[in-house]
Amino acid sequence: MGTARDLMIVAMDAATGRPVTQGELSLGLAGAEVIDLVGAEVVTLDGDRLVSRPAPPLDDPLLEHAVAALVRDAPYEPIEDWLWRRGRGLAEEYLTVLQEEGLVARPRASWLPFRSTGPAPVESPARQRARHRGATDEPVLAALATAIGARDEVPEDLPEPDDAVRAVLAAVVDAVTELGAVRRRRAIEDEAFANVWRAP
Repeated sequence: MGTARDLMIVAMDAATGRPVTQGELSLGLAGAEVIDLVGAEVVTLDGDRLVSRPAPPLDDPLLEHAVAALVRDAPYEPIEDWLWRRGRGLAEEYLTVLQEEGLVARPRASWLPFRSTGPAPVESPARQRARHRGATDEPVLAALATAIGARDEVPEDLPEPDDAVRAVLAAVVDAVTELGAVRRRRAIEDEAFANVWRAP
């Protein structure tokens, strides 16, 4: 539990030297939530689909929101669809909650989130835990941080996660790759459109 929160803190700590965009971060957070819910036995995987189970109370309002968002009827929802649906605006939702909890502070006169002048984690047990997991190359957090661009690579000698976690991590990597491709395609289309207007 706590993988999504730890990923948010790790990404924000890395933002000064390695900006992490909200799109990639949101997809990573949605994937981290699934991993947390699998760990809490609230979700199981049937192939690539998320099968919800009766949920005990979770001591995390963000994960409670994730549970409420689960599709509860067959044929259930593929992991990739969950990442895009749940991930929409998720980084901002985490930022808001962490600020309300006093775990993140936004400097005065800052209006651009996830920039060097933007919000940053404050010293707290939550930040210490996230830093420890990052510093010790905890496999799941390391893989998620790499997928969203908060670190360069995952060390090769890390233990393999179980099948469910591996499926979620693969879906996050695919979604982030697709997001990058969409951005590049739009940039090319925008440039082509601009060239039409600039042509004599």
